[in-house]
Amino acid sequence: MDKKIQEEIYRTWNKIGKFKSVDDYEQEISLHKKLLEIMHVGDFYYFIFAPPINEIQYTSPSFKTILGYETEDLTMEKFLSIIHPDDLPFFLDFECTVVDFKLRLPPTKIMSYKTRYNYRIRKKSGDYIHILQQSTTVQTDEDGAVLRNLVIHTDISHLKRANDTKMSLSFIGLGGEPSFIDVTPSQKFIEMASVLSPREKEIVQLISQNKSTKDISVLLNISVETVATHRKNINSKTGAKNALELVMLALDKGWI
Repeated sequence: MDKKIQEEIYRTWNKIGKFKSVDDYEQEISLHKKLLEIMHVGDFYYFIFAPPINEIQYTSPSFKTILGYETEDLTMEKFLSIIHPDDLPFFLDFECTVVDFKLRLPPTKIMSYKTRYNYRIRKKSGDYIHILQQSTTVQTDEDGAVLRNLVIHTDISHLKRANDTKMSLSFIGLGGEPSFIDVTPSQKFIEMASVLSPREKEIVQLISQNKSTKDISVLLNISVETVATHRKNINSKTGAKNALELVMLALDKGWI
């Protein structure tokens, strides 16, 4: 994952934690009670996330059963790295929207909502599963800083078709609070994400150095036909009409 994008989402989570320390506060709400309140039936694991320090502090043993990784291996960096690359920008924009929503709530209402959305995550075997993420705040302070969230992942692969990648965000009110379904998320990280693959970026970089299709095929040890196909796909993705326009666009977008 791009370090700049990772740092940006970390800063976003820090906002909702108001840069507080999580070590100065005692747990005030029973996790078992929250689990019963927001859990749906299905194979699931859960973890505790502390936004002020971007740290996963506890992971349930079922994490290994479902995904195959050791529970102690689940850091926030690891977690972000196993989200499907196509889904990651949406995940990040959902999280930005969640932070904005909670920052607008009065401190007494922050624990009255759970967030819900779906995306794909990679198992240790390399296969992807569809998970439903449900999250609720389980610890705050008097200023409304979010100190710990309880995050539950339920495997919903059996409910999704193989080509069904639709993702939606909802805020579910608890204790009589209103719910907000299929909320339109921010577009911050979707716009930051590159439309080009790593190989396509390599080719654009070489084009910017005035390399021909034949030159590129030799340098990358791939056929001329493969390079031509990549160039065609790059132009289709970017809308560039010629090499100069492509290079100018790539420089503007930071692809090279």
